[in-house]
Amino acid sequence: MLSRPTSPSRATSPSRRTFLVASAGAALALGLTTTPASAGGRSPFGRYGSPSARLTERTLYVHPDGLGDHTTVQAAVTAATGAGYTLVIAAGVYRETVSVGVTDPATGLPGVAGTEMTWIGASEDPRDVVVVYDNANGKQKPDGSGTYGTTGSATTTVRTDGFTARWITFANDWLRADHPEITGTQAVAIKVQGDRSAFEHCRFLGHQDTLYADSIALGTFARQYYRDCYIEGDVDFVFGRATAVFEHCHFHTLARTDLAAAPYGFVFAPSTAVANPRGYLVTRSRVTSEAPDAYYKLARPWVPGSDTTARPMLTVRDTRLDAGIDAVAPYTNMSATYPWQSQRFAEYRNSGPGAVISVLENRPQLTDEEAESATREAYLGEWTPWKGC
Repeated sequence: MLSRPTSPSRATSPSRRTFLVASAGAALALGLTTTPASAGGRSPFGRYGSPSARLTERTLYVHPDGLGDHTTVQAAVTAATGAGYTLVIAAGVYRETVSVGVTDPATGLPGVAGTEMTWIGASEDPRDVVVVYDNANGKQKPDGSGTYGTTGSATTTVRTDGFTARWITFANDWLRADHPEITGTQAVAIKVQGDRSAFEHCRFLGHQDTLYADSIALGTFARQYYRDCYIEGDVDFVFGRATAVFEHCHFHTLARTDLAAAPYGFVFAPSTAVANPRGYLVTRSRVTSEAPDAYYKLARPWVPGSDTTARPMLTVRDTRLDAGIDAVAPYTNMSATYPWQSQRFAEYRNSGPGAVISVLENRPQLTDEEAESATREAYLGEWTPWKGC
């Protein structure tokens, strides 16, 4: 997503790459083999079977050292040539880009391959399974054909419907501090475009534009559900035009060494289509920060050049906002042409120092009656992914 350029870093921050590797276990941090063959005789695929004891004929196993059907996630995705596949992924850092869903070039819509796909982190701890790469908007492609752009920077791209992920970390560890010559600092961990996309107990790690919750086309209202997830970043790190519900999620804003003054960034940047009655809903969640108090805005509206009629929509309710959020002025403009006051931003019964209402016109609130329509049921309709949690 286009945003203001950032200044060169004055000091090198701890490497996101180091953090990711360390989080996946001591062996990974030391650069040793990613996963032992077994721990005390336990299968690296936990309770989810193995290639010799396959749960179903459409269950594929991924293991970085060759104990599964495939050693990379993309290889397993490519092998899943129909609908309804499950990928069981063993612990490891999978440094690769992954694309799910075959797109029909005539319509721009996903084909059958990859639909109703599920990814499962075998250890049931998202810190153990990390899919990560380090492309960025302004990074040159190896073939010399130009830069990646924001969409092209995504480590993982999901274009198909019915995608589910559990206990996976999706990350982009490109750092602006390492590349002061690049101004296109958007670096997406995952871009999700499919309808009925669900993420449970997942982590999304990055800096600018971490989670791109979008749709396959302007007229398509893709529904997405995030539950018990952790999402971190600095600039617009949850953005896009999807209808997305975030329930029991933890959003964390990062410290920055390249800026001397507030704001450091913005948590949400929705770009909801004007015809879509439902944008982003954040409920029963929390927002924490590494930054000084009031150095982050809760949101700013993104009206992209490809859709100048967009009316971004964000509702944050029953959520704790810690002191990192600017309580006096939690919203700001991305462009003066599209002021945030003209968009669909609202709050309801939030708590914490970042939720204190001191200037009422800066914090539009839902009425009790309006809040009855700001629910996961209203946003997601007949699709009820929480029942499978």
